[in-house]
Amino acid sequence: MAMKVARSPSDTASLTNCVFVNDSEYERISKYVKMNGNVLLTARGHPDMKPGTMGFSSIQRKWLTLSLNQQITLEPFNFSGDFYISSMTVLVDFLTKPRGHQTETYDTDKMAPDFTFQFRDLAVSLGQPLGYSFGEKKILSLIVKSMEVANIEILKGGSSNPSKSQKASKDAKSGVIMSNTQVIFERAEGAPLSLQLTGKSKGTQSRVSLINPDWNFQEMGIGGLDDEFSCIFRRAFASRVFPPDVVEEMGAKHVKGILLFGPPGTGKTLMARQIGKMLNAREPQIINGPEILNKYVGESEANVRRLFAAAEDEQKKAGNNSGLHIIIFDEIDAICKQRGSISGSAGVHDTVVNQLLSKIDGVEQLNNILLIGMTNRRDLIDEALLRPGRLEVQMEIGLPDEKGRVDIFKIHIAKMQQNERLDTGVDIARLAKLTKNFSGAEIEGVVRAAQSHAMNRVIKADSKVRVDAKAAEEVKVFMDDFLRALEDDIKPAFGVSEEDLEKHLPNGVVSWGDPVVRILEDATLQVQQAKVSKKTPLLTVLLEGSVGSGKTALAVHVARLSEFPFVKVVSPGDMIGYTEASKCMAIKKIFDDAYKSQLSIIVLDDIERLIEFVAIGPRFSNIVVQTLLVLLKKLPPLGRRLLVFGTTSQRDVLDQMGLIQAFNNVIHVSNISKCSELISALTDFDVFEASELDEIQKKVGKHRVWIGIKKVIVLSEMARQMPRHLRVTKFLTLLQEEGGFEGPSL
Repeated sequence: MAMKVARSPSDTASLTNCVFVNDSEYERISKYVKMNGNVLLTARGHPDMKPGTMGFSSIQRKWLTLSLNQQITLEPFNFSGDFYISSMTVLVDFLTKPRGHQTETYDTDKMAPDFTFQFRDLAVSLGQPLGYSFGEKKILSLIVKSMEVANIEILKGGSSNPSKSQKASKDAKSGVIMSNTQVIFERAEGAPLSLQLTGKSKGTQSRVSLINPDWNFQEMGIGGLDDEFSCIFRRAFASRVFPPDVVEEMGAKHVKGILLFGPPGTGKTLMARQIGKMLNAREPQIINGPEILNKYVGESEANVRRLFAAAEDEQKKAGNNSGLHIIIFDEIDAICKQRGSISGSAGVHDTVVNQLLSKIDGVEQLNNILLIGMTNRRDLIDEALLRPGRLEVQMEIGLPDEKGRVDIFKIHIAKMQQNERLDTGVDIARLAKLTKNFSGAEIEGVVRAAQSHAMNRVIKADSKVRVDAKAAEEVKVFMDDFLRALEDDIKPAFGVSEEDLEKHLPNGVVSWGDPVVRILEDATLQVQQAKVSKKTPLLTVLLEGSVGSGKTALAVHVARLSEFPFVKVVSPGDMIGYTEASKCMAIKKIFDDAYKSQLSIIVLDDIERLIEFVAIGPRFSNIVVQTLLVLLKKLPPLGRRLLVFGTTSQRDVLDQMGLIQAFNNVIHVSNISKCSELISALTDFDVFEASELDEIQKKVGKHRVWIGIKKVIVLSEMARQMPRHLRVTKFLTLLQEEGGFEGPSL
């Protein structure tokens, strides 16, 4: 039968998604027809249609690319075999795009039975568009995405064999909708964000994964932070990977803020930047804290509001379907200091904090933001910002352990290995052991310094600086280059300063007798306890004795032999000119730095000088005393261990102030008290010959000796300057004048 294309008789008829012919002609054709031999249609009769025409809706004409009055041919179609649709999936969009941004919510559990009621016995094909009116809501455009057909007996439950039923159902290109067809609705790609589907009949639509599929942890250049990143992912992103309806049914809320804190150079900024790259989210906004502040009244707060404007606008339009907006705050402590902590200011910091708090977790909460803050000073940030619901996930990015340092080295040498510029003799495991307490930035600095040593080998600096081109082509970085970089160029900010320790050990430790051996054994025992004991993460030991008895040298010597990655000497000489408050902050900072390392030793040298004690008055700094009392009892963070050595020549003074009780153990450092001990010390100095030592021993004899090792060193060096025949006499005279021994006048 040949017919011409015409318009559908009415809007209501158009929404049936059938084609219409005159009633008289409907009797001559079947219910299902094929147009031009390949398109399946469902036909109905209508009195308003002119004979010889077939009415198509505008949706159908667009789909079939038909024009009015176009000639078409029709032939009856009879289904055979499996043609009833058991289940189908349709894509949902608005037929006419709405002008406003008002969210339209559609309950798919109610749509599914309404859909099968309206379109029962309708023949549809894959990719076919359908006009659909659901209640009083906007007319929707549906597109058939997929379908499964089954035999009519199986569909009605006529088969009792489940395996047969499963085999009978199959994918198809066309079929007929039944009253019990299962319909799944999915939001079409490109549909307005204001269109929201709810209910169990909503499909697991092909959402874009939050995690970038090409993301690779090692290629991102973050090493040694596997555990930290896993924790951040679990807390901040796990809920965002789940379908929104599942999260809503669980009553779960997304984490809105992450705070990364820790020492400089450990990878906080790098991790935040790479998190932004890892996620399929909106382009991250990276803000340096001080950039928010503005000298004009209200502009600082306005800058904060602008950061959240895009997220607010999208949430109003799309609701739960809104994309994730990431805001990265570097140096967040610059604008989020504790409110009321800055005296004499105009209160700008306080109002900025208030504005930030209201945007993150205020009355109108945003659910499509992730704020990532970074700081070296977590203690400066306002407490209200750190509670759950705001910067909820607080992750310390600490110094990497040995495994982490291996990973970081591998990242930074990867390109050299790939291009065969790294010698095969470079031992990464050994380098990781040598770089205790190195941050990620410092390890990168070691690699760069090693490269500079390698390149310097091929630079000829004679009359002018030039590069040997042939040698440059073959340049490689060797293990010696890394060792030289560690020795000469890069020192860890939180490690052991050999120069600082050498300053307190100008003459080493003189083992002049059993008292020294006993002290070294006891102190070494404390070091071993600090390493292995799980019950004593904090150990404090006080070395007390006379002035010049070698207390500082012994403490520093033991600390140096411990091979702890962090050793720091708190010396009064380094704090000359400090106010009491500044001195307290400096001491506290050293303890805070020590907490960042797995194993740390602090030497509090000459405590009576640190607390500014003088006998006249007496006078001392109570603020410093109280600071030491608190810090000596403060346990380090979980998994960290701290050993504190203190030295003093005024035990009775510290006892009155309560400082003695703050130490777990007190070790007495004795002066040289025997002639044999004096001779043993002088033997180590290599000042006197054997005959001279015998003469000194005869002169001193059994007289009482009492002198500090430091004074013995000074007197022996003075005697060294004398002629040989006068050395012994000069030394003994000086020793007697100093009260080193009681005997007859020389």
